[in-house]
Amino acid sequence: MNIVYVHGLDSDANSNKGLLLESYCQENYPNIKVHRPDLNQAPEEVFSYLTGLVTELRQEAKAVLIGSSLGGYFSTLVSNHTGCGALLLNPSTQPHITLQRFKNDVSQNNLTSSSDDDSNTILYTTTGGWAITKTDLLWFAEHHLLSIANPSKVVALIKEGDELLNASFSAKFYSEQGSRVILQKGGDHRFSDFAEHLPEVMGLVQQLSS
Repeated sequence: MNIVYVHGLDSDANSNKGLLLESYCQENYPNIKVHRPDLNQAPEEVFSYLTGLVTELRQEAKAVLIGSSLGGYFSTLVSNHTGCGALLLNPSTQPHITLQRFKNDVSQNNLTSSSDDDSNTILYTTTGGWAITKTDLLWFAEHHLLSIANPSKVVALIKEGDELLNASFSAKFYSEQGSRVILQKGGDHRFSDFAEHLPEVMGLVQQLSS
């Protein structure tokens, strides 16, 4: 079986949760391969890459996505498109709205144009090197999550203490779509206690792969 770990906004292929997951699988599930792609690209490229990767992996074995934050958004889209299982960690559901915060924090060093209407104006550059532009926000708006195509193949694991995203909104969205939602008290957006939940995570992954 394959697990594709889909990291969040300010992260990369060497994200802490991705590394913890890979190490745990190597020790306890040697037959499971964890893929940790670097996804610091424009959203259309991320979606295309993940869709192609999942399709390719599923030709030989099962594949499940584990997506954190913005990675949860992409994992939902890819699950809708391919039918693969997806386990979401504090998923972003409205990046076209939540990423608007960068519009109010554009520094002079990040500007590529003097025109505020220029779609190539860089709003924010992630730690992994993705330069977010207004065009990216438009893509997210055009690919707004409205429904879950395969609700039984999607599980959302959400921390009520998420300080960045609205946990109640995310929980309501996935629950109303018929997906299983597991709310955990406290915690934070980064899912700092991820290591403690790896046995539960792998149990859910195995259910989603069936």
